[in-house]
Amino acid sequence: MDFLNVPLFAAATLVFASVLAGLFSQRIGFSFLLVFLMAGILAGEDGPGGYPFDDARLSFWVGNLALAVILLDGGLRTVYATFRTGLRPASLLATVGVLLSALITAGAGMLLVGLDAAHALLLGAIVGSTDAAAVFALLTRSGVTLNERVAATLEIESGVNDPMAVYLTLALLALLAPAVGGASAGLAAEGGWGAMLTGMALTFVQQFGWGALVGLLTGFGMAALLQRIAWRDASGGVLALLIGAAGLAVFAATGWLGGSGFLAVYLFGLIVANRASGSVEQALPAMDGYAWLSQAGLFLLLGLLVTPSRLVEHLLPALGVALVLIGLARPVAVWLCLRPFRFTPQETWFIAWVGLRGAVPIVLALFPLMAGLPQARLLFDIAFVVVLASLLLQGSTIGWMARRLGVALPEPGDEQGQRAVFRDFELDAEVALCDVCAFYDLPLPPDAERPLGRWMAAAIGRPPVAGDSLKLGAATLVVREVRDGAITRIGLGLPDA
Repeated sequence: MDFLNVPLFAAATLVFASVLAGLFSQRIGFSFLLVFLMAGILAGEDGPGGYPFDDARLSFWVGNLALAVILLDGGLRTVYATFRTGLRPASLLATVGVLLSALITAGAGMLLVGLDAAHALLLGAIVGSTDAAAVFALLTRSGVTLNERVAATLEIESGVNDPMAVYLTLALLALLAPAVGGASAGLAAEGGWGAMLTGMALTFVQQFGWGALVGLLTGFGMAALLQRIAWRDASGGVLALLIGAAGLAVFAATGWLGGSGFLAVYLFGLIVANRASGSVEQALPAMDGYAWLSQAGLFLLLGLLVTPSRLVEHLLPALGVALVLIGLARPVAVWLCLRPFRFTPQETWFIAWVGLRGAVPIVLALFPLMAGLPQARLLFDIAFVVVLASLLLQGSTIGWMARRLGVALPEPGDEQGQRAVFRDFELDAEVALCDVCAFYDLPLPPDAERPLGRWMAAAIGRPPVAGDSLKLGAATLVVREVRDGAITRIGLGLPDA
């Protein structure tokens, strides 16, 4: 039985040690996911473990399975109100933002690595999207509470931007590897660039169309099913198993139809969570375990797949690409995409900083390896360095950056922090603004006869969230509470005499 016991002992010990190290690493702000990645490297052929592993197909299979579970868990934890708050800016970031990041990063690939235009664009597509596993995990464990608009935008973007990165990667592979490019490559060979662009547009519609359709339909169906079986008092573990199996089936079926399984499984989780909340609430603890097991297995396996000695040759150019992505491509994309939505500069800078790269770029970097591209290993190594730099630099500074930029909300028990953010006095949102101005001797703005809450909502110019503030003369008005999209409590701060 050694063929069973020895590998099982080694795998279980590796996971146990990684989780234990990860728990301690959080105390110093070290990314939990990075610990799993480093554990895989140490167990690999260049580390003390010395285990040679180069099975790209197994890694690809496990990677997609793990990402499906992680996205399902993220969808199950997203409420409709949050989804509505961040949907529009997140959708733009997940499409146009990914494309802009890919184009700017491609320029760095050409200048710093010496790639030709097509391979540089492929590199940009591979590292262009943020990672749901990293964002969901690190935002939850950053030690800060973000305002709803920022948190929703980041979470939804990471949940729905994978289809765009997958689409761009497959489209560029169709150009570089016609033998594995499928229909798009055939069109390019027969009809030139016009047919190629038409094929890419059709593939885009197919990916997002099938993904949205299947995810929504199956989500409503699964929610109805859970509502019917809830009376049987199924345990949370059984419900989690049922929801998890259904989510994986949705992911696989959507991919089989030619759609985006990533988008479908996220929407599936979102619909189920908000239409069958009672059943989902029981299942969430078990789903959290499934998600963490998926993240641990995925990052361990990806760490095993990397050969650090081979990274040394391209380390400096790869670090240059990472810095361009973090310091230029992501900020430019975020500022351009969020400009129409009136985010504050501090919010925009923070969203730009939390452009975490994780498992998705490494999984996408397996596509060229499986397609047999001559420079596939180089692309994989660069993607790995980008992910490592992102987790080290961005992942370990989320809490510090949130406090530095002032986008973190105070904890409920932090009285000093509550007063600093929400000010000293509380006003009723239904009181007339003109009465407030008369009592506190403030200048009278237009429409001063309106209720204070409605006036603030109109003046903010976007869906209000707790923490939004406005200046009115010498006073500062701060949104303390929002219910069903309406401001219900308002804080007032006056300058010290």
